[in-house]
Order: sequence, then structure tokens, then C-alpha cells
Amino acid sequence: MTPAGSQFRFIPRRSPAFAVALAISVGAMAAAMGIRGLFAGWDTALALSVTHFPAFVVATLFGGQRWGWASLAGALAISLLARGGISDNHAGVVLYALSGAVTVAVGAALRDIVLRLDEAQAALDRSEQRLQLAQEAGEVGLWDWDVETGQGYWSPTLLRNLGLPVSSAASIRTLLDVVHPDDRQMVRAGNIRAIRTGRMAPMEYRIVRPDGEVRWLLSRGEMLQNGVGRIVRAVGVNIDITERRYAFEKVRESEARFRTLADSAPVLLWVSRTDGVREFVNEAYVEFLGRPFEEALRFDWRERVHPGDLERVLKEQIAGEASRQPFTLEARYLRGDGAWRWIRSVSRPRHGPGGAFAGFVAIGIDITDARQAEENLKSINDLLAERVEAALAERDEANARLHHAQKLEAVGQLTGGVAHDFNNLLTVITGALDLIQRRPDDVERRTRMIEAALGAALRGQRLTQQLLAFSRRQALKPQAIRVDELLLESEPLLRRAIGETALFELAPGAGDATAMLDPGQFDAAIMNLAVNARDAVPPGGQIRLSTESCELAEGEVPDVAPGSYVRILVEDNGVGMEPGILTRVFEPFFTTKDVGKGTGLGLSQVYGFARQSGGGVTITTAPGEGARVSLYLPRCPTPPARAEPPCAPAEANRRSLKVLLVEDDKEVGDLVAAMLEELGHQVVRVDAVAAALAWLEKGEALDVMLTDLVMPGGRSGLDLAKAACELRPGLPVILSSGYTGEALAAVNDAPWPLLKKPYSAEVLADALARAADPETQPA
Repeated sequence: MTPAGSQFRFIPRRSPAFAVALAISVGAMAAAMGIRGLFAGWDTALALSVTHFPAFVVATLFGGQRWGWASLAGALAISLLARGGISDNHAGVVLYALSGAVTVAVGAALRDIVLRLDEAQAALDRSEQRLQLAQEAGEVGLWDWDVETGQGYWSPTLLRNLGLPVSSAASIRTLLDVVHPDDRQMVRAGNIRAIRTGRMAPMEYRIVRPDGEVRWLLSRGEMLQNGVGRIVRAVGVNIDITERRYAFEKVRESEARFRTLADSAPVLLWVSRTDGVREFVNEAYVEFLGRPFEEALRFDWRERVHPGDLERVLKEQIAGEASRQPFTLEARYLRGDGAWRWIRSVSRPRHGPGGAFAGFVAIGIDITDARQAEENLKSINDLLAERVEAALAERDEANARLHHAQKLEAVGQLTGGVAHDFNNLLTVITGALDLIQRRPDDVERRTRMIEAALGAALRGQRLTQQLLAFSRRQALKPQAIRVDELLLESEPLLRRAIGETALFELAPGAGDATAMLDPGQFDAAIMNLAVNARDAVPPGGQIRLSTESCELAEGEVPDVAPGSYVRILVEDNGVGMEPGILTRVFEPFFTTKDVGKGTGLGLSQVYGFARQSGGGVTITTAPGEGARVSLYLPRCPTPPARAEPPCAPAEANRRSLKVLLVEDDKEVGDLVAAMLEELGHQVVRVDAVAAALAWLEKGEALDVMLTDLVMPGGRSGLDLAKAACELRPGLPVILSSGYTGEALAAVNDAPWPLLKKPYSAEVLADALARAADPETQPA
């Protein structure tokens, strides 16, 4: 509150409480009556008097107009009661009442004026306070300059902006002293020009504060004239714009760097507004267009787009700009020198400080050379593809020739090995028969030679089975068998095969896990692995055979599909194998053993059996570290039922049968016929399917038909069996074959048993008994 308003502060803006107003009014009247009694005598203290008027004014100013009227009425009432009525001084009473009423009215008006002045002063004080706060917050300093005297007024904010103490004199000289030397002349000239023209232009200049800090100030002002038009005064503001100026300088520096960078870029750069008009283009843009900078800003690019690309580019541009998302255009444009160039432009939206869309910033890259290189590369690729295709064809042809040569080499190796082994076996057989023929009466020698010949024949049978197993043509009879039980049954035979020179351990761990396998081929595979391990270990070496159930993932074991398997692991601590040997161990007749100690078919049989059973085999070995052979066989979901071993048919159950023997090989037919007659059966022989059907059509009695599977004339023994059953339903049929090729797949689904060649008379007798009298045979 300024001092000018303090004199009215005793007058309240609102009427006081009733008791307070009453006390003020009564006190004022009492003081007025006391003054009357003091100066005119106490007997006249209650008489009507002009001394009451100040009391009316006090009551009106403090309590309001109603208390002024109340005081006037109270004074009249007290005076009249004290004098006993109006008496004869009517004029004096009326004059007193009118004067008192005027006094109260004037007091009320005065009170209203005083209150309004007080409110105006308070509003002015608040406005000045807000202005002061705004000036301090915005660093806006006020100045007032007397042109004639050169002196003036500077606000505290202005002094603070100049870095001067509050006691500094406000003058032009003081201002020029703090202005930067480089800007001092500009400020002096600006003031002189303002005095001459009557207009003060905004001016930005630097000052140097006493502490050496340089600040930027903005000065704005108005020149005031007197009644005759003479400049006598100037008022204005002084604003510290240092931060804004520095920010502006940074923006200008950033723009300069951007322009330098943009102009040095070898690509086209531009910035466009929302209406597509360019705001900025770089030098590469101007050079490509071949127009001045200002024309380049307004140039319509549609005039330079290749006619073949114009429609497409316009559609893509409209869609891209409408999306306000990044978009890419690629087209041919006419350069200023008349050359068509491929330009790929990438446009990205830009936004103003408030986030509003402001247009696009874009870059254009000349990709003509790249497209030409791409075309050249495509041509080269096409040419290369043709040459690669030709090279691949040549390679495939060479591989085919190599594969054929390898097959011929393998066949030659296989033929040589088979010929060698079979020559040895035939030597035994022919030698034994020759000796029997020379001395047929020597019973002991004849028996010994027969046993030798039979043993050689059985070894030949096993050799044939091994060859078929390797070629995956062995006729397997897979059964669901518990692997551990089968190995436990074979343990005595394995121990005898290994002998006492090595320590053998059997550790079954697969439990009830079962696998679909041919027991005979499985036994042969395990025996081969055991014998190989025996030959690899030194005296006192260790061989361990274990089993387990496992789950194989994709690619965990080469060439083996993922799934559930039974793993049979044969380990030894023998000499191991070199990597070069390991790659050939599954080849037929390949062996590292001495001559006469191995056929080279053991691991081949294991490999063929594993692959034909749906599994695989792997070997882990190194020189001096022994070997680990893992045989993987697919696991069955259902354990097999435990079956009792079949009993051989009793001789008493056999009877004489009439057998139709169908065999195209004369020697084999003679031998089988002799075996049948030896067993007491009647034999009818034919050598072809047609002859057999012709004999069946006669209707003669027949008990069993025994036919070879592979027959000449285009019809097999299986075809004959089907036709025979149609002619004679219920006729027992036995199929026989030494071949297990493609015809075997059909035989597996046939309802007739298959008798594998070679076979003995006992096996033949058992097959006939089961076929002719199945109800008399054990299950």
C-alpha cells in the first residue's frame, strides 16, 4: 500500500458490527456535547449546536449513512426532550435539521468517494506489483529518458540487466559505458536517429557487465512530444535476450552446417511443405535440374518424369503423401544435360515443434549405374547359370560313370570273395563225395565224409544269408521280441565264441523293451560283433555287451530317423581303428584280419540287418582306444506274449501223402522227389505252371502241392497257388524258393508257408506235416 492510501484506512470498506458502530456514534455525540458544555456552559450541553455536525460526519464515515441519520435523529431527540419540546424556536430546529441532513449526505458521499479511491489505489498497487513480477521474471527493464536533460529513470530490473548497482545514475552516458565497444556507435546513432525522426526502431546490442560477462539486450521504446510537437521524452523497455540470441546463433550455425553438408552430398536433397512446394534444395538438386536456385524451388518435377513412368509415379506419390508415412519412388528423370537418369527417392514426413505435420524431407539417389550393373549382373548370372548347369551335367555324368565303376569294382570284389569262399566249400563237398564214391563200403569213412560235406553246405547257406542281409534281400521274419531275453538266451553261445582269452560282460538294461527283429539275423549280428571284438582285444582284454532304451532326436544318429529305439552297445578295449579304415568297415569282404581269418562279411551283415530292420549302426573308435559299436533297433509299443517253444512233430503223426511237386530245375526236382519218396510219400512231378494246372484239372486225388516260387513262362508259383486253390478249394500249398527278391514281398502277405532253400529232409517232413494235418501239429 502506498502512503497516499493510508489516510483512508480508518474508514472501513464494510459497515462494522452494530455494537462497534453504536459505540463510535455515541462517543462522537458525547464528545460534541462535551465540547458544547465546555465552551458554552454545561447548561447548554444538550442544546442543538453546530458542534454536532462533526459527530455526524464521523458516524457516517465510520458506520455508514444509516448511523449518520441515527446520530442526527438522536441529537434532535435529546435536545427536544431536554428543552421540553420545540417551544418557539421553530426556525432554528428546522435549520439544524436541514444542516444536519446536508452534513450526513455530504459525509455519505465523501465516504463513498474515499472507499472508491481506496479500492482504486489497491488495484493500482496490485497492478504495479504484478508488473514488477512480470518484469523480473521476463527480465524486462523499464526506462524513462528526458531528452532535454539526458537524465531518466531505470527500473531495478533494467539495472540488473546492465549489471549495475541500484545507485547507478540513469543516463545515456552510463548506458554507453556498458555497451560493447563494437556496438557502441550503433546505439549512439540509433538514439540520434530516434530524436530526429520521432521513431525508435527496435535495437539489439551487446553489453559488457562489470564482471566481464557479455549479454545481449533488446531495446524498444516510444518518443513522446509536447504540445508543439517537440520530442521531450522517451519511454521503453530493455529485455535480456542472451539465451534467445545464443539459441538463434546455434540454429543459424546448425542451418549453416546442414546446408554445407547438404550441398556437399552427392545426392539430391530437398525439404517440401504440406502443399509440395520446396522450402530447400541442395546444390546437387540445382545442378541436376540445370536451373537457378529460386527456379528450382518452384519447379514442377512432372515436366521431367519419363512418359513411361509418369502415371505410375503420380499414383505412388499421391498415395505416399496422403499416408504421411515414409514412401519410396523410383523412375527415370531428364537431367539438365538431356540424359535420362534413374532416380530413387525416399521421403519421410517431418513435423513442427507442436507435432503438426509440416511436409516431407527427401533424398534422391541416382541409381542408373546400379541398375545397369544389375542388368549386367543378371546377364552374367544367366550366362553363369547356363555354364553351371552344363558343368553340373558334366559332373553328374562323371559321378554316374564313377558310381558305375565303383559298382563294377564292388561287384568284382564281391564276386571274387564269393567265388573264393564257395570254391573252398565246393572243394570240401566234391572231395567228400569223391571219396565216398571211391569207397562206398567204408561206412566209417562214408559217415565222416558226409558230415564234412553237410558242414560245408551249411556254411555255404550261412554265407548266402550274410550276403542277402548286406544287400537287404535277406528274407527277414520280424517278431516282437524282448531284446534282453534274447541276449540272455544267447549268452552261453557268445561266451563259447569269445573263449577264455577275453573277459566278457553282459549287462542287459533295456528291461521289457521290445523290438521287431528276426531272431536268427539278430543272433548272427550280435555274434559277428562279439567275434570282431574278440579278435581286436589282446589276451585279458575286456568286452562288454549292454542294452538300453533311448529316444533319438532328429540328426542325432546319421541316417536314423528320430523316435524310440533299443540300443545294443558292444564295447572293447582293443586296438581300435584308423579313420581311413572306419570309412570302409561296412564294405563287403573288407577285412583287416590276416588271410584265412575273416571273410569281411561280418560288419556288412550287421549293417544290412540294422538297415533292413529300420534302424542303424554307428562305430566310435580311435587307434589304441578300442571301439564302441551301437546297434539301434526300433522299439515296439506292445511287449510280446511269452510263447512256449514249439515241439517237433512226432513221427507217429506223419502219414503217406500224394504230393504234386512243381520244380523247373531238374537236379533240384530229382533231389526233392528223392527226399519225398524217402519220407514215404507219393510224388507227381511237373516242371511248369501250365503243366501243373493241366494235371489239377484232371481231378485226381492230391494231398499237398509243393511249388517253386520263381517259375519260367511269366507266371510264378504264387500265381499257381492262387489258381490251384480256385480249382481245388482247401488244397494245402507249400511255396519254396532260394530267392528273396521282389517276389518275397507278395509272399509275405500270402496265406501259404514258405520253405526256404536249401532245406533238409527233416525240415521238409515237418513242413508237409503242418500243411497236410495242421490240427495234429502242436501250436
